[in-house]
Amino acid sequence: MTTPNRQQPNRQQLVAKLHKALRATYKPVDHDNQRPLLEQVLYACCLENTPYDVAAQSMKRLGESYFDLNEVRVTTVAELAETLHDLPDPSRAALALRRVLQGVFESTYSFSLENAKKHSIAHGMKILEHIHGIPPFVVAFIGSTSLGGHFIPLDMGAMQGLFLVGIISQEEYDADKSPGLERFIPKKASLEFGSLLHQFGVDVLANLHGSGVKKVLQATNPDAKRLPKRGEPLPRPNPPPAAVSKDSLRAAEAAKTAAEEHRPAGPQAAARPAGKTPMPPPGSGPKRAADGTPVAGSKPGPKPFVVKPNVGRPPAVKPPEPVAPAPVMAKKGEVAKKPAAPKAAAKSVLPPPKGGTVAVTPAADGGAGSRKAPPAKPPIPKPPIAKPTGGSAKGKRELPPRSAAAGPKPVAGDRPSDDLSRRKPR
Repeated sequence: MTTPNRQQPNRQQLVAKLHKALRATYKPVDHDNQRPLLEQVLYACCLENTPYDVAAQSMKRLGESYFDLNEVRVTTVAELAETLHDLPDPSRAALALRRVLQGVFESTYSFSLENAKKHSIAHGMKILEHIHGIPPFVVAFIGSTSLGGHFIPLDMGAMQGLFLVGIISQEEYDADKSPGLERFIPKKASLEFGSLLHQFGVDVLANLHGSGVKKVLQATNPDAKRLPKRGEPLPRPNPPPAAVSKDSLRAAEAAKTAAEEHRPAGPQAAARPAGKTPMPPPGSGPKRAADGTPVAGSKPGPKPFVVKPNVGRPPAVKPPEPVAPAPVMAKKGEVAKKPAAPKAAAKSVLPPPKGGTVAVTPAADGGAGSRKAPPAKPPIPKPPIAKPTGGSAKGKRELPPRSAAAGPKPVAGDRPSDDLSRRKPR
């Protein structure tokens, strides 16, 4: 006689049974909401996959080892991991701490998150989600404890516990999602269920085949045969590949097209593994026999191409060319002076005698000579300025007749007054 197959319980019944089994095995933990919100976030970073008492001790040691939160922010991850050495994964917790502090400081230039409590729960959750590098477990933990929302924080141990009892499927376990869990737990029991589930997850990670884990599994779903053999760990989730959107495809095509357009010519353009010297072009190097030895007497051939680092050379700076002095403009009424010719160092010129000749003393080469000085021009007498007479108009003066020695009369248009008359008024 065959026994009929028992009907598998649905997800809501499994969640109710799990809550009852957890309540019988563990004790709920009351959360301290008196500390500032940012310190609560840092505590949640240490609490992920960690017992409550160990996380509290790590936070206390962190406050004693560093002066303030700014010193924690500028400390390296390795030094923070040494301070949080009692956590299951100190490097992960140290990285989360540093990212949270850096994100809060870059957004507010202070170490405070109290503005997340001033508005609605959705506004506070949005502020937390926009912090770079904050884990999803921390966001859900702060939303359920400090903000008073209806959330259940799930870390890796809690996800493995839900998978073992059969509440989530293999696909949901790989995607790290538990859809609809909050609908099966009322809001007034969410804090208690979250703390009990967290303790169960810590036991799953620490001792998978322990008595407490087996007791919960037998009380919740004894038909779920997902517990591996003793000594074998539970397989890690295998997340599916990310869905490729149309925007990402367009960006990839644009990047590929740009790379082809700017691809250099020559042997360096050939595809090669990253970080390796490219193979020489075919035909380069000396001729070789079948065994690879070079043939005696053959030409060496062209040298193979070798990629060299693009080292910037300093620009060639030419010395400044000498600038010729600007010519001096002669003033009005003066004749531009010509540059004086270099005087001969071997000759000495004496003042001219009364006869009009210039005597030159013989130099070292024995040459001598004489030249006539040009006759001096007689000075041009200045014409007297006539004073205005009584019959002339007031303020006017009569000029004397122009003499031949004063030079030709200026033509109309060459006088300064004509230039002034042609100018436009400003």
